Amino acid sequence: MKRLIVIALALISIQGIAQEERKERPNREEGTHRMSDLTPEEAANLLTKKMTLHLDLNRSQQKDIYAINLENAKSRKNMMAAYKAKKASDKKARPSKEERLAMENAKLDHQIATKAKMKSILNKEQFVKWEETQSKMHQRAVSMKKKEGKKRGDRLKKQ
Repeated sequence: MKRLIVIALALISIQGIAQEERKERPNREEGTHRMSDLTPEEAANLLTKKMTLHLDLNRSQQKDIYAINLENAKSRKNMMAAYKAKKASDKKARPSKEERLAMENAKLDHQIATKAKMKSILNKEQFVKWEETQSKMHQRAVSMKKKEGKKRGDRLKKQ
């Protein structure tokens, strides 16, 4: 009888440990807010330095890539401001099919132009390394969207 009680207690305690909720990293959201608080010049400078370390860029490449990063950071900042303004003014409005298509086409056109600029600036080895990094970042973003979708689905099921 004592053995059964000990086994039952062990199983219950193991189940309780296995069911423990995973804690999210508390500083994860802070990091995204910190990057969005930077000016476009600061963000471009940081990204250029990271790319210099990763791709071993020379001075002229750094200048050219800084210009691209600055342009991208300014446009990203403007888009974020427009998005926040639209969200504040009309909370439930979603873009129409035509608007979504236009936004996706603009995004893809920008990616094509950026890739062409990078190809003209970087040498072959650097460009291959840059493309691999871009691919990894894309895969990470897709997996994060999938996780986010699952979390939303879980919340909807609970409600």
